[in-house]
Amino acid sequence: MKYLLSSVLFFALSMGLIANPKGYEIQTIETPKNVLFHVTGLDTDKDGNMYIATRYGDVWIYKNEKWHKFAEGLHEPCGLVIDDDGSIVVTQKPEMTRLVDSNKDGKADLYLPLTREFKFHNNYHEFNFGGIKDNDGNFIGTLNTAAGPTAKGLKLSAMASQGNWRGWAYKVSPEGKFTPIASGMRSPAGIGRNPQGEMFYTDNQGDYVATSTFHQILPGKFYGHPVSLQDRDDFTVDKLKKMTDEQFDKLRTLPVAWIPQEEVANSPGNPEWIADAGKFGPFKDQFFVGDQTRSNIFRITLQKVKGRYQGCVIDFISGLQCGNIRLKFDKNGDLWSGQTSRGWTARGSKTFGLQKVVWDKKTMPFEILDVKLTKDGFKVDFTEEIDAKSLDKTKISRWWYEYSRKYGAPKSELEDIDATEITLSNNKKSLIIKCPLIKEKVYCLDFSQMLNSKGENLGNKKAYYTIINTLD
Repeated sequence: MKYLLSSVLFFALSMGLIANPKGYEIQTIETPKNVLFHVTGLDTDKDGNMYIATRYGDVWIYKNEKWHKFAEGLHEPCGLVIDDDGSIVVTQKPEMTRLVDSNKDGKADLYLPLTREFKFHNNYHEFNFGGIKDNDGNFIGTLNTAAGPTAKGLKLSAMASQGNWRGWAYKVSPEGKFTPIASGMRSPAGIGRNPQGEMFYTDNQGDYVATSTFHQILPGKFYGHPVSLQDRDDFTVDKLKKMTDEQFDKLRTLPVAWIPQEEVANSPGNPEWIADAGKFGPFKDQFFVGDQTRSNIFRITLQKVKGRYQGCVIDFISGLQCGNIRLKFDKNGDLWSGQTSRGWTARGSKTFGLQKVVWDKKTMPFEILDVKLTKDGFKVDFTEEIDAKSLDKTKISRWWYEYSRKYGAPKSELEDIDATEITLSNNKKSLIIKCPLIKEKVYCLDFSQMLNSKGENLGNKKAYYTIINTLD
């Protein structure tokens, strides 16, 4: 089957609108003809076959460049994971379901409910996201709050909930035991994990979410959206209606990283971890995240400071044909992108599809590799040697985000600051930047005029580091 370079990407590259990393190509996979192939779930088996759930309720298998329908009739599934026994667990709106091919004819004949403990109240926005397992074999999911004029229940701002664990992360044992984990989620569209089994999710900008966020899922934590608190024993609907935003603010756990609106993402999906640097370039031990609106993929790197994670956001590649919310690395190291618009706008011209990002296994892109906080600034690693003449052109700004029930918020207390010292490392691939540090700030490190030792421009030029704790 022929892979096609996205026409959108080709046009953008030819016009000089996108600075994508060298050596990486976006390839388009032909999906089944006359099928609305909105990809909302994505996983791969050990042989490299891709399993895909679509928004219209089907599950497909892509094997040897051919498509085969495995299941149908699901209610807008938004997550899929292959279990160890070969069965498929999907998170559809009313339940988490195990699909089994008991007679081995290549099609699911058993649709077994794992849990219906949460409730679906027939609101279009009550998505059920999943597609991941923890180290104990439990299936992890996140539940959207309700939206729009038909949303019923407790409504403190734009989003609503009738209870029953809306706005919560949960786990389900292989036997079907449901356990709520953490609350305060608005539209937690994607879940991911690192090799240690630590769980993370992204949330989309809106009420009580000033700009999109990246969080670690920790038991008992509250992440900011208050309608979910009605499911806790220490809150009632009447109590929540009387509480102020300042009171909610004191309860919430801050994100691992803020994701600047429009600059990096608007509607991020699942974080996909890469541990092997050899198959996808120099990047190792980082998350890749796709965005629905901007039709791009960005990276998140982590650092643990004073017992909790905080992180740095760096753009990676743009020009995908559609909004992409599902990412998955295959056995070859290619990064697959499952795509859907679902009626929302996106920079890509298509309404659905499937693509993958492929590295040529030889070209080294000139990119910001990682950023780590130091006691008096930052250490910034690059993939190639830096031209020393570029150092003094580094720009730094910082800001924070207001917490309130308003729909999104601009940068607050935005200011430019000067570095007190910038030093090039002995290997010429790292910068040691000294600058004033304040906790609970997003720092933008702008290397727009950075050149490598060959005089080439840096690919993605900005890094956004969220400081929750300093190292003092």
